[in-house]
Amino acid sequence: MLSLFRFILMALVFLLVCILSCLYCVIRPFHRDNVYYTSKYLGKISKLLGFDVEVRIPESVKTIGPAIYVANHQDNYDIFTVANAVQPGTVTLGKKSLKWIPIFGQMYWLTGNILIDRKNSNKAMGTMNVTVKKITQNKLSVLMFPEGTRSKGRGLLPFKTGAFRTAIQANVPIIPICVSNQNGTIKLGRWNNGKIIIELLDPIVIPNDTSVSARIIAEQTHALMKEKISQLDEEIAKGKEND
Repeated sequence: MLSLFRFILMALVFLLVCILSCLYCVIRPFHRDNVYYTSKYLGKISKLLGFDVEVRIPESVKTIGPAIYVANHQDNYDIFTVANAVQPGTVTLGKKSLKWIPIFGQMYWLTGNILIDRKNSNKAMGTMNVTVKKITQNKLSVLMFPEGTRSKGRGLLPFKTGAFRTAIQANVPIIPICVSNQNGTIKLGRWNNGKIIIELLDPIVIPNDTSVSARIIAEQTHALMKEKISQLDEEIAKGKEND
């Protein structure tokens, strides 16, 4: 019964946030902070699902300016967890097909997120150029999921290089967003689902060198994030033991 109640409540609140965001975005469509403000309210839905989200942001990130944020992609709950870590002036990349999902798709488009065609490699390359242009000209940051798919409990999957090639072309730093394990820990039928910790790491400044390898930077970032996520999982496990 609790699961059904929570699911219905989550769906209704999510729909309400999307509708209100659409109305707000009609007034100022594609504004640089639309995603930030919408994410703040989406992040509050985590309370309805019975878990708290703690976000840790180092001082080095708070005044960094345009950057590429890379986060681990776990499951559908990311929209309520990672949303809490979205910084001002940040947009995300999403599939072009998302635009046709009623209400949510229109919200996603109007808030200023970048839509890409993953089935067409030529268009995807063009999208990268558009993304770089938005970063450099509009002073935007972009949040990306370099795994390319949800990990669903398989740990941090190998990274694709798109996010890192974009950072190199735009000459902006990479900021890892590390989210503790949430797969299998969030159960709608349980009152208290504990805590999810999200920690942003210090910016990774890419050397201004044409020979720099996106693959090497991706692997180095993957190693840093994997270690930090493991630390966060251990911290949460110890916290449960002490409760």
